[in-house]
Amino acid sequence: MAAKASSKINRIRTFALSLVFIGIFIMYIGIFFKSSPIIMTISMLLGFIFVIASSVVYFWIGMVSTNTVQVECPTCKKVTKILGRVDVCMYCNEPLTLDPKLEGKELDPKYNRKNFNH
Repeated sequence: MAAKASSKINRIRTFALSLVFIGIFIMYIGIFFKSSPIIMTISMLLGFIFVIASSVVYFWIGMVSTNTVQVECPTCKKVTKILGRVDVCMYCNEPLTLDPKLEGKELDPKYNRKNFNH
């Protein structure tokens, strides 16, 4: 693999965390516009929307992660979750698949597409 892989669940959680920080940053910028209540209110509301969006993403990935397949990683021997046809171990980034046709192949996100043909 050329790039460092990360499990899909961890990438989505990282995205949700970044939404929290972006929202707080946008609200913080609103403090500098105390003289203009309109701009300050818009930045506070926009930041609040980012934080709420983060909560929605966290809730969504929590629901999705309850419907995943749990397997034991052959490399680190820890139980990890597989989301989709191919994924990586949450702990050691070992490529994992449950599809016997994909075993031994290079990890490629296109394998998770619904219209992917072997």
